[in-house]
Amino acid sequence: MAVKLAIVFYSTYGTNHAMAEVAAEAARAAGAEVRLRRVAETAPAEVVAGQEAWKAQADRMADIPLVTADDMEWADAYFFSAPTRYGTVASQMRAFIDTLGGLWFEGKLADKAVTAVTSAQNAHGGQETTLVGIYTTFMHWGAILVPPGYTDQAIFAAGGNPYGYSHTAGALDDTARAALAHQARRLVQVAGRLKPAS
Repeated sequence: MAVKLAIVFYSTYGTNHAMAEVAAEAARAAGAEVRLRRVAETAPAEVVAGQEAWKAQADRMADIPLVTADDMEWADAYFFSAPTRYGTVASQMRAFIDTLGGLWFEGKLADKAVTAVTSAQNAHGGQETTLVGIYTTFMHWGAILVPPGYTDQAIFAAGGNPYGYSHTAGALDDTARAALAHQARRLVQVAGRLKPAS
């Protein structure tokens, strides 16, 4: 049975959308069944419309389904991608996570493999604290953390963040893509080991 992977992302200007797409491609190549899902925008529509780049990104991903609790229950594993805001995950992602209390209470988020990636405007913009912070939430779920660690040369080449790939503003290059693909493949491999035999 293929690993069922939910890739859950929030993206303002496109970086985390692009990272989620790279992860989805790598996970599918590793044999996973993938649902790519975006987190709902919580900023007022007039604020989004007032910034050309923000509105353009919202339009680009309008056809990607919004993530639901059903997606979270369906999945064997989760790959999260969201920007850092002041050293923590963007509020849009936090707002979605805060809707999952019912699933958490029923134990339906437990024992599932999970990893996360992030981005920021500058190299020391809070990426590590963002990842450690969101991992704290996953520990409350009873999920199984699958950070990349130093398990592949791609991690060193991409800056050496063992918690998860972290991107500094700008287009994804081959180094970034390799680190993201490794993290997605590693998640699928670990989730496959955790998945009960049917």
